[in-house]
Amino acid sequence: MVVNDFHHTVAQDVCAGHRIDKESALLLHDTPTHQISELLAGADVIRRHFKGNKVSLCSIVNAKSGRCPEDCAFCSQSIHHACDIPVFPLLSDERIAQTFKSASLYPIDRFGIVISGRGLRTGGELTTICSAIKRLRQLADGITICASLGILTRDIAAQLRQSGLQTYHHNLETSASLFHLICTTHSFDDRVKTVRTAKEAGFKVCCGGIFGLGESAEDRVELALMLRELDVDSVPLNFLMPIPGTKLAHAPALKSLEILKIIALFRYMLPDKDIRICGGREKHLRDLQSLIFFAGANAMMLGNYLTAKGRPPEEDIHMLADLELETVRT
Repeated sequence: MVVNDFHHTVAQDVCAGHRIDKESALLLHDTPTHQISELLAGADVIRRHFKGNKVSLCSIVNAKSGRCPEDCAFCSQSIHHACDIPVFPLLSDERIAQTFKSASLYPIDRFGIVISGRGLRTGGELTTICSAIKRLRQLADGITICASLGILTRDIAAQLRQSGLQTYHHNLETSASLFHLICTTHSFDDRVKTVRTAKEAGFKVCCGGIFGLGESAEDRVELALMLRELDVDSVPLNFLMPIPGTKLAHAPALKSLEILKIIALFRYMLPDKDIRICGGREKHLRDLQSLIFFAGANAMMLGNYLTAKGRPPEEDIHMLADLELETVRT
């Protein structure tokens, strides 16, 4: 049973530099609803201790959509699923730059180029992406340039690094224990290897997962422990939006309070990392979206996602102002 002072004690220990163990993490995850305010209060203490009152905002461009050979059960872009989504080849560096210019009108501090597919090979698309990265770096004015380009080799990583890429994004998606039920065309170890390759190349790494895949509390804690072991820099948390045509089209929706518990769990376990809330927050949290920060988040994706719409950026900027939170890039 979680006692009333448990969350406060754990939060103070975390702020003092102690790492919580798996048993404590599971107790946090299983906090009963009537104690959720105590769970969030502890997460908020940790957020403020390590991150202050600033929020990091990011935006992405869907630079290549559809026709992905991988069979990730949640993904609308897989050729294994019949989904009604836009399908198009890699955008030109000019189109990518135009999207960046529009996004940079808002106080983002990170912009990501995202493409569908297993990964890149030398030449062709890689040449275009490297050209786009160089162009964005000239326009960046302090905005970090990120890319999500699939499985990464050392050679490709070196070419991206030389072009000026600063951060690499590659989610683990879920725990090692569950991953084989979510994807069969590549392994969990393939994803871990890409994260390690990115770190070895000198990139900051953005790496998290997606929840609502049928995972257990143990799976969520296992994922957080692996992210802690990999020492990633930013942890994007996504919440499944079931898409007709995918294998998880009929997955039950996560409840709003469960999502807040997940965010808090990751703040307790990864206290000094950027906890970045991404896909699914509008759909699942609705009027509770502002509580993500009291649950420990200090970062958020602004605007549209890959094949799903986000809410107008102005609404999120207004929410931050109401909460008296500052953006990293003012």
